[in-house]
Amino acid sequence: MNKDVTILAIESSCDETAAAVVKNGREVLSNVIYSQIDLHTLYGGVVPEIASRKHMDKINQVTAKALEDSHLTLKEIDAIAVTYGPGLVGPLLVGVSFAKAMAYAANLPIVGVHHIEGHISANYIANPELEPPFVCLVVSGGHTHLVKVSDYGQYEIIGKTEDDAAGEAFDKVARAIGLGYPGGPKIDKVSKEGNPQAIAFPRAKVGGNVYDFSFSGLKSAVLNYLNTQAMNGETVVTEDVAASFQQAVIDVLVGHSMEAIDTYHIDKFAIAGGVASNSGLRQAFEEACAKKNVSFFMPPPILCTDNAAMIGAAAYYEYIKGVRHSLDLNAVPNLKLGEK
Repeated sequence: MNKDVTILAIESSCDETAAAVVKNGREVLSNVIYSQIDLHTLYGGVVPEIASRKHMDKINQVTAKALEDSHLTLKEIDAIAVTYGPGLVGPLLVGVSFAKAMAYAANLPIVGVHHIEGHISANYIANPELEPPFVCLVVSGGHTHLVKVSDYGQYEIIGKTEDDAAGEAFDKVARAIGLGYPGGPKIDKVSKEGNPQAIAFPRAKVGGNVYDFSFSGLKSAVLNYLNTQAMNGETVVTEDVAASFQQAVIDVLVGHSMEAIDTYHIDKFAIAGGVASNSGLRQAFEEACAKKNVSFFMPPPILCTDNAAMIGAAAYYEYIKGVRHSLDLNAVPNLKLGEK
């Protein structure tokens, strides 16, 4: 396709209201994010009903700002993209309904995007030289997927969590050791002060598929350690607990990912999702990939957490393949990767 394709993208799958304008899948003309973290911190996690209402309050303002920052009008936009799953059904519905109304009013095509595909595609923005095939680890509050990206829009899930997602485990452990919400950034920060070898927490192996993950046992091990220390009247060094827990997560994520690299003989590896902004994880993957002479790709932290630029990047490759959705597009909270 010789003509430039400019897409206005909308993301509202959880607690970020986001809009962006992306050209040709790689060039971000604007990227506006309204975060609700401060609001949900009061409750120790995301409250779906509150998130939905806040999306309704902010989505028009955020989208208008994205267009303003891009110095474009709707008449210069080729398509509207929106996350339609997976995610929280209320927040998804706000984004999908708004995108459909805007597409109808402006007589523009609409492209529905899978949220995880968006996270993977964030790497195309950060690394213009990256092209499939590659292996990508998607780690966030709701997902832990090890994905073989065979081509644009072609995915094979080779490993996934059997229970808690990595980000979910971070949140639960952070709450248990008194750090609060959101857990990931707080554990990452505190871990720098602790000894990652202080406590021998388990590294789970899942029967059946060597690439699958399990973090519920690790979470339980942390809780058991805290209870045992309390019953024995012994001091808990929060920094050591955080560092040891984080190291256990990192060891499993890196270990499984490097096994996949060896098995599939692919020399490109990427990470994506909110947990991919964890400094310890990024460093561990840099070192592991360097040892194997594997090219390592990672988005900057702003593109790891939920944003609309990544949705615009994913939508571009769907758009040039001819993918269009009708105005009966609906939110699909349990949408599987690869489903259209």
